[in-house]
Amino acid sequence: MWQYAIKILITSILVIAISEAAKRWTLLGAIIASLPLTSILAMVWLYVDTGSVEKVNALSHGIFWVVIPSLLFFLLFPIFTKLGLSFWFSLGTSSFCTAITYWGYVKILPKIGIEI
Repeated sequence: MWQYAIKILITSILVIAISEAAKRWTLLGAIIASLPLTSILAMVWLYVDTGSVEKVNALSHGIFWVVIPSLLFFLLFPIFTKLGLSFWFSLGTSSFCTAITYWGYVKILPKIGIEI
């Protein structure tokens, strides 16, 4: 139980630190947020829980291949907001478009010989 509380605390602190940094220095917030902190935390927690480097390697390999469609979100969101669409609509629409792209991408990868 304590292990989950520690995981939640560390993860929460990182997310709060990013948002606080972004309030003061947009570039710093963007740099910190662009780091694969979530992936690193997931890999650390997976290793701590399983002790398996193989599982961590498989996760890292999978993350590499699915980062590409996630970039669509960061392209669409500012476009939608610059068009005058509301924050929430832009966030939802960008997320939906990214989810659809993930779905198609995951369908295509095995056809070109990439297994995740």
